[in-house]
Amino acid sequence: MKIGVSSCLLGNMCRYDGAHAKDQFIVKTLQKYFEFVPYCPEKIIFSTPREAIRLVEIDNKINVITSNTKKDVTKELEDISIKCAKQIQDDELCGFILKSKSPTCGMERVKVYQETNTPSEKKGVGLFAKQIQERYPLLPLEEEGRLNDAWLRENFLMQIFAYKHIFEFLKTSPSFKDLVEFHTSYKYLIYAKSHAAYKKLGNIVANHDKKELEIVLEEYKLAFLESLSLKGSISNTYNVLLHIYGYFKKLISKDEKDEILESIDDFKEEIIPLIAVIKLLKLYAKRFDIQYLITQKFLNPYPKELALRSSVKAYK
Repeated sequence: MKIGVSSCLLGNMCRYDGAHAKDQFIVKTLQKYFEFVPYCPEKIIFSTPREAIRLVEIDNKINVITSNTKKDVTKELEDISIKCAKQIQDDELCGFILKSKSPTCGMERVKVYQETNTPSEKKGVGLFAKQIQERYPLLPLEEEGRLNDAWLRENFLMQIFAYKHIFEFLKTSPSFKDLVEFHTSYKYLIYAKSHAAYKKLGNIVANHDKKELEIVLEEYKLAFLESLSLKGSISNTYNVLLHIYGYFKKLISKDEKDEILESIDDFKEEIIPLIAVIKLLKLYAKRFDIQYLITQKFLNPYPKELALRSSVKAYK
């Protein structure tokens, strides 16, 4: 599974000052699960070390200007950013991690300066990041700084694994029956993000208008990717946990019921992390061999070793 990463985050000495910005979570944890494809538009066209660059607003337009010589390098960086963005499709990436605050790679809140000596405003988007967002609006995309937030980290990595799964699924030339099975396996994962999104996907699968398979698959792919980009919530996840509990509540004792319901409520109140409840639900799903639950991606969306659900802060 390949993801793009701003090269400096991998420890490559490509920043303007000849240094790197190695991110330990990326190089120590994520490298166990992903193949990294480094990108650095600046390094391709400029030497290292080099003058720093900044976004400057001139006549209501954002330009890229060198910090010392005040040279306008907007055209050069726009051209190389377009070229690098086009490369993403050829590299078949499942996601991208960008360097925050960068005038080329920052996703948001990049400093924008004025020609006069006035305070900068954090309102810009890096040139390369902007190209990625415009060309691949449904590609999982995050900054390394934002991945320190447990909620954003869990949603982002869940999105990457599901993104990869659907494209692998589509390569198998699936039938309508295969689509139903795929959709069914994602029921509760999507439900935990948005009830409306799950309903929309269900209507596409139902195919009431009797559309051709190829059309249905394309519509489903787009709606699925849109739903993945949504963030999960405690309230929706709480409802999903109750739905799953409903499959075996008549098969267990009162004490067992009380234990599960207490755990679900503790998750809702942010007392225990989601993984504690998931382990309980998986235990009963296996005990009663409830295949419908065992195959749910909600219970196993990514390798457990990532421990993304081990923090109460992973859900809001």
